[in-house]
Amino acid sequence: MGRSRGGWTTKVHLACEQGRKVLSLLLTGGRRADSPHFFPVLAAVRVPRQGRGRPRTKPDLVLADRAHISRGNRGCLRRREIKAAIPSKTDQDAHRGAEGSAGGRPPAFDPARY
Repeated sequence: MGRSRGGWTTKVHLACEQGRKVLSLLLTGGRRADSPHFFPVLAAVRVPRQGRGRPRTKPDLVLADRAHISRGNRGCLRRREIKAAIPSKTDQDAHRGAEGSAGGRPPAFDPARY
């Protein structure tokens, strides 16, 4: 689907439950960034309720890798009141430390959940 150094490649962006059942799937070109596809994948999640009612669209917790730690992603999760366990990037941690108190507070991260 996409071209890279090794040839034609494809990335699979997906959301799944802890039981590893796929809830949402998006295919992109291999050289596409991960972060812009975070919310389209999350927005496509639909979990049917037992019996009647609209499907559930808001997860209790999001576990993601370091590629999704951007300020925009964290802000959208905060606005939707979704908890997140996303590790921060080491270079961002170093930059925040170099800024001193002006660097701000690091994002919360629970390694036990992750």
